[in-house]
Amino acid sequence: SYSDILIEREVLMQKYIHLVQIVETEKIAANQLRHQLEDQDTEIERLKSEIIALNKTKERMRPYQGNQEEEDPDIKKIKKVQSFMRGWLCRRKWKTIVQDYICSPHAESMRKRNQIVFNMVEAESEYVHQLYVLVNCFLRPLRMAASSKKPPISHDDVSSIFLNSETIMFLHEIFRQGLKARIANWPTLILADLFDILLPMLNIYQEFVRNHQYSLQVLANCKQNRDFDKLLKQYEANPACEGRMLETFLTYPMFQIPRYIITLHELLAHTPHEHVERKSLEFAKSKLEELSRVMHDEVSDTENIRKNLAIERTIVEGCDILLDTSQTFIRQG
Repeated sequence: SYSDILIEREVLMQKYIHLVQIVETEKIAANQLRHQLEDQDTEIERLKSEIIALNKTKERMRPYQGNQEEEDPDIKKIKKVQSFMRGWLCRRKWKTIVQDYICSPHAESMRKRNQIVFNMVEAESEYVHQLYVLVNCFLRPLRMAASSKKPPISHDDVSSIFLNSETIMFLHEIFRQGLKARIANWPTLILADLFDILLPMLNIYQEFVRNHQYSLQVLANCKQNRDFDKLLKQYEANPACEGRMLETFLTYPMFQIPRYIITLHELLAHTPHEHVERKSLEFAKSKLEELSRVMHDEVSDTENIRKNLAIERTIVEGCDILLDTSQTFIRQG
């Protein structure tokens, strides 16, 4: 019908209008893209011209850079003087910084600390040598003599005189090697872990110190034997002993713990409170001081008992009171 035709016509007109709008939109977008492309082409051409200009400038500068002899001699002299002055000022600045640090209290403290460690290594090497002489010039030869057909000394007496001497020598050889390894890593000196190794083995020292007076007494008794005394003098004549008697070598370990305490005290005096080793060194010092007090008390008690027993033996009928370990020897004469 006519109305249907009108409706279809209206629909077709709307579609036509929509298509026309799409075409117009596409034309506008195409024009915009064309303008953008033209602008980009223009920018590319401009950049190309700049690159060409830069290359030409670079080509003109290259002969100047590669031919320094054409430079003005005065300019060359000025540049040389400037370079010299910059170097001199830099060296003077660093020299001032280094001199200021060298003169600072911290540097002086570190120098003293390092010197204490170096002295400690030397003292430890000397002590290990003394123990080496004690073991190799006295202990081992006497141990072999005790195994002979006519022994001038018994194995029990050898053990009593040299109690723990060989073990102490091995212990300090390990300690000395550790110190030398730390020195090899100078200026980084970390010592606390070495004392951590040493501390658990100090009971060996405690036994040696407790036995010291008894060992000297046994040695004195053995010297009553002429064969032993003659043999001992032969050992003491060894050049390694440097004229020192066996008693002297037996006494050296008695002073080692106090020597460590003094060294740690000096080391802590030159160790900053914020230093990583401070607490460990203080702990080692406190442990050594505690052991030193115990050993001193034990030596005093043992010596007191031996003196009382010596007096008791001089009394013809004996004296039971002196056999009481609570009795204290006050003075002689």
